[in-house]
Amino acid sequence: MTDSIFIGGADANGTGTPDVAQELLLKIANRHGLVAGATGTGKTVTLQILAQGFSDAGVPVFCADVKGDLSGICVPGSKNAPLHEKLVARAEKIGLPDYSYSAAPVIFWDLFGENGHPVRTTIAEMGPLLLSRLMGLTEAQEGVLNIAFEYAEDNNLLLLDLKDLRKLLAHMSEKEIRDELSKDYGNIAAASLGAVQRNLLVMEREGAEHFFGEPALELSDMMRTATDGKGMVSVLDATRLINSPKLYSTFLLWLLSELFEQLPEVGDPDKPKLVFFFDEAHLLFDDAPAALLQKIEQVVRLIRSKGVGVFFVTQNPRDLPETVLAQLGNRFQHALRAYTPAERKGVRAAADSFRVNPAFDTEEVITTLGVGEALVSTLDTKGAPGIVQRTMIRPPSSRLGPAEPEERKAVMAASPVAGKYDGVVDRESAYEILEGKEAQAAKEAEKLAAAEAKAKEELEKKKARTKSSRSRRMTPLEKAGNQAARSAARELTRYVLRGILGGLKR
Repeated sequence: MTDSIFIGGADANGTGTPDVAQELLLKIANRHGLVAGATGTGKTVTLQILAQGFSDAGVPVFCADVKGDLSGICVPGSKNAPLHEKLVARAEKIGLPDYSYSAAPVIFWDLFGENGHPVRTTIAEMGPLLLSRLMGLTEAQEGVLNIAFEYAEDNNLLLLDLKDLRKLLAHMSEKEIRDELSKDYGNIAAASLGAVQRNLLVMEREGAEHFFGEPALELSDMMRTATDGKGMVSVLDATRLINSPKLYSTFLLWLLSELFEQLPEVGDPDKPKLVFFFDEAHLLFDDAPAALLQKIEQVVRLIRSKGVGVFFVTQNPRDLPETVLAQLGNRFQHALRAYTPAERKGVRAAADSFRVNPAFDTEEVITTLGVGEALVSTLDTKGAPGIVQRTMIRPPSSRLGPAEPEERKAVMAASPVAGKYDGVVDRESAYEILEGKEAQAAKEAEKLAAAEAKAKEELEKKKARTKSSRSRRMTPLEKAGNQAARSAARELTRYVLRGILGGLKR
């Protein structure tokens, strides 16, 4: 195993010919990174060679396959491929004489369970903050969702899947229950509760029901190494998921947050424990409320101490907040377009983020880079940014293009998690508990209704037998009968509420 990843050949002297090896040191890879550039400039290939480089060094990798072509990392390249000669020529040009084809060990994942093993988490693990973002809730609506989570926790109501949350919200919408909850947890507006329920339905239509449930994902399955010591590359098939951008970005943020919460502190290891590639990273920050932005910034800032490196992949560095950009020490900038004033401003900002190389004008070079070229700046052994270099990115060892369906199926069949997540487990949770309480309350109501009917029947019989029908005043017997009916009605109401409210504080 090596202590660095070969990125490509750098033109250090501005001669037009790569003459210096450009490498990424493993021990500073948890200082995060950025891969940026316009569509079609080679970002995905850079992501692929980085992912396989980390894998070869024994580092597990997670990456999302948005277009489907990253799946080829599970298959070695071929001498019969159309681009074989060009790839070999590039390898020779950048000083990679031992270039050969090989695949990375891969585990395919898919939220929908179609092109990979299913990925699930529970409603409780997702939490109200990320769920609010996923449903696009207002601050008031988010408050209602927070109350729902608090009430569920206080009453041992497990929130595992969407039907649990749906049942809990319907339970809370009953006026008597809503009034009781408002006393203990704060005001619950009926309009806000209804809006949360409607947004939950929208989220379900976007496919979120596939994501929530059990068995939930165990993070250790995304941090595996193969028998030969290579890091497993977890590839999330996002070709369908990307059509629901909020679900896509919220899922990846949840995964990052879980890593942050569960992994122990390791300081600065010799190599990362995991490298996480966040493709289409701009989706994470689109319309994100302040509380969520703070959470993202905190996770990115602190997760490096857990040994996790995060690489954001996006078209323009300006897609990311400055507070996040400042934490990305390793940068790979592919070509940017500069046709409009806003685009020229973006190019200038990208150029200013690099340490100046006196051999060329960084701002000018960004717009003239060819496909497979990038301006690269990595951190040195002391963690300081290196001088930006115009770099010809090395060719990948794995296939340049998507894996065939049969190849994907073969990889899934041989996967170390094959069969583990395929079946859905539906244990007793909030839905079943509330259904049981309501069924019990209904039975109690039926008994009390029968008792009330019987009391009325007895009263009518007694009335029929009385001989004091001339008097308008009620006899003691009639008064007693009416009082019995009223008592039965009160008991009915009390039992029904008690059955429905269950463990509510009283």
